[in-house]
Amino acid sequence: MPDKALLQALVLALAIGTSAVAQPAPPAAAVLPASPAAALSSAPALAAAPRTGVLTLAEVLASARFHAPQVLEALARVRGAEGRVLSAQAAFDTVFSADATSRVAGFYDGQIASATITRPLPDNGGYAYGGYRVSSGRFPIYEDEYFTNRAGEVKAGAVFALLRDRAIDERRFARSFAEADVAIAEADRLMIAIGVQQAALSAYINWVASGLRLNVYRDLLALAQERQAGFRRQVEEGARPRILLTENEQNILRRQTLVVQSEQALAQAATTLSLYVRDADGRPIIVGTERLPDSMPPLPMRGAAGLDPAAIAAARPDVRMLDIRIRQSSSRLALDRNNFLPKFDFRVEASRDLGPEGRGGSSRTPTEGKLGFSFTLPLQQGAARGRLAQTNAEIEAQRQRRRLLEDQINAQVAQLAVAVEATQRLRTLAADEQARALDMAVAERRRFSAGASDFFLVNVREEAAADAQVRALDAIIRQVSANAELASVTADLDALGL
Repeated sequence: MPDKALLQALVLALAIGTSAVAQPAPPAAAVLPASPAAALSSAPALAAAPRTGVLTLAEVLASARFHAPQVLEALARVRGAEGRVLSAQAAFDTVFSADATSRVAGFYDGQIASATITRPLPDNGGYAYGGYRVSSGRFPIYEDEYFTNRAGEVKAGAVFALLRDRAIDERRFARSFAEADVAIAEADRLMIAIGVQQAALSAYINWVASGLRLNVYRDLLALAQERQAGFRRQVEEGARPRILLTENEQNILRRQTLVVQSEQALAQAATTLSLYVRDADGRPIIVGTERLPDSMPPLPMRGAAGLDPAAIAAARPDVRMLDIRIRQSSSRLALDRNNFLPKFDFRVEASRDLGPEGRGGSSRTPTEGKLGFSFTLPLQQGAARGRLAQTNAEIEAQRQRRRLLEDQINAQVAQLAVAVEATQRLRTLAADEQARALDMAVAERRRFSAGASDFFLVNVREEAAADAQVRALDAIIRQVSANAELASVTADLDALGL
C-alpha cells in the first residue's frame, strides 16, 4: 500500500492537474478579429423605427444591411470560421497528465506516482514541460530510474526544433490558415453585402419611379375624364358632334389601360422592394403607396472622376480574398519546403530530488542537468516533392486569376465611367424635353379652349408630354443604376450605406 509520502504526492498531482485545467485560454485566442455579428445588436432599434412618412433610401439600405438573409448567412459563415480558429488554437493548449503504479504482488513492492504538464512553444516546433514524481518501496535493478528521494523529484525541460519545424510546422500552419479563413469569410460577407445594397438601391429607385410613372398616367387620365364632362354638356347643347364623346372615350380607355399597367408594375416593384425592407424579425414588408415620395429624392451620385485603379483593387473584397488565398498557398509552400529538412532537435532538462535520501541512494540528491540532440533524415522525399510542385502550380494559377480579375475591374470601371457620363447627359436632355413637352401640352389646351386647335392635336400633345415625363424617369433610373453599379465595382461603402 502507498505510504504517507506517496499519498501526498497523489494529492499534489491532482492539485497540479486541476490548476492546469482551470487556467484561462491562451492569449492568442483573444486577438481574433471581432465578429461583425456584433453589429446586429443595433438592428432591432433600426427595424423598430416608426414606419410612417416617406420611405427613404437610408431606411431601405439600413434594413437590407441588418436583416437581409444573404447577409445573415454570410455572418454565420464568419462565426463558423472564427470557431475553426479556436479549434486550431487547441494544438497549443497546455496538457496535464498523471500516472500512478503500485505493485500489489511479487517480490518487489515499489510504488510511483507522477504528474507532467506539457505546453507547445508558440514560435517553435518544440515544447516545454515540467513534472513531479515520487516513489516508495523497492524496485528491481532494471527499474532503478524510478527511485526518488522521499519528497520526490521535480524536473523541467524543453525541446527545440533546429531545422525542420523551426520556422513553421503543422500546428502553426493550421492556425494561420484558420485565421486567414476568417479574413476570407469577412471579405465574402462584405462582397455579399455590397451586392445586396446595390440590389436594394435599384429596387428602391424602381419602386419610386413606378409610383411617379403611375401619377403621370393618372394625371393624363384625369385630363381626359374632365374633358369628357365638358364634351357631354357641349354635345347636349349642340355645340359639338356626338362622335367626339366616342373619340374621347377611346382615349379614356387607352389611358385607363396605362394606369392599370402602371399599378401592376408598382405592385411588382413593391414586392421586389419587400426583399430588402424587413421588420425586426426579418419578415418582408410590402410598403404601401402612402409612403411614396412626391418626386425623385436625392440619390448618391459619386461620378467617375478621380478613380484610382490601384485603390479600387485594394478596396475590392474579391481581390482581397485572392490575396489572402495566395498568402495561404505561400504558407503551405513554406510547410512543403519544411518537410524536406531533416528533423534535428535540441533537448535540455534539469531535475532535482527533494527531502531525505530515498532507497535509491545518494546519487539522486544532486541537481541533475541533461543536454541532448536527436536527428532524423528521410531518405526518400517523393511525397514532399509532389506536394511542392502542386502548391507552386496553385500559387501561379491564383496569381493569374488575380491578374485577370484586376483587368476585368479596370475594364468595368472604364465602361461604367462612360455610362455614368452618358446617362448624366441623357438625363439632362430628357428633363429639357419634358419641360418643353409640358409647355406644348399646356399651350395646346389653351388653343383648343379658344377654338384655335383640334381635339386630335390636344391628345397628341398631352400624350407626348406624358411620354416625355416617363422617359425622364427612365433616364433617372439608368443614371442611378449606372452610379450604383459603379459604387459596387469600386466598393464605395459610403454610397451603399455600409
